[in-house]
Amino acid sequence: MLRRLFGGVRFHLLLFRARPGEAAEVDEAPLEGEAAEAYVERVARAKAEAGWRRMLQRNLPRAPVLSADTTVALEGRILGKPGSREEAAAMLAALSDRVHEVLTAVALKNEDWLESVVSRSEVRFKPLAAAEIAEYVESGECDDKAGAYAIQGRAARFIVELRGSYSGVMGLPLYETAQLLEKMRGRSPR
Repeated sequence: MLRRLFGGVRFHLLLFRARPGEAAEVDEAPLEGEAAEAYVERVARAKAEAGWRRMLQRNLPRAPVLSADTTVALEGRILGKPGSREEAAAMLAALSDRVHEVLTAVALKNEDWLESVVSRSEVRFKPLAAAEIAEYVESGECDDKAGAYAIQGRAARFIVELRGSYSGVMGLPLYETAQLLEKMRGRSPR
């Protein structure tokens, strides 16, 4: 999709997950009292910095590093990735018949330049029955997802209304990504 939308932009994935027994390269735990928008932007920027370091450590050709992070906020409370299926079910029950925010920060790092932007969307869920929540959680789609759901999957049937960016709720707001790429191109020699 990035290639199609951004005129043939070439990219490589820099995957980094902590191996068992190793500390994560980016701590995704919210800081005490941290607002959701500040949290998601801090994590996206930290991921871009970590990606840059990883690229240099692997002696890969230098190239801009793009990262993103998404969180769900309900009345100011951050609902990150659930730690268990029980926690996922509790998150979905809390989102039932309510409006929540989805915040996705995108960060772009190139040499000494680092910029970021946050996409903010509002999503309203229909009232969810306990059986619907249980079925969804059992599918496993809730795993490793902010707010315990994926808009592009089975949870689409829960969504009554979306105000904002569909791609932002998915995890990479394309409009904001394009803005960052253009900003970076504007400061680079052509």
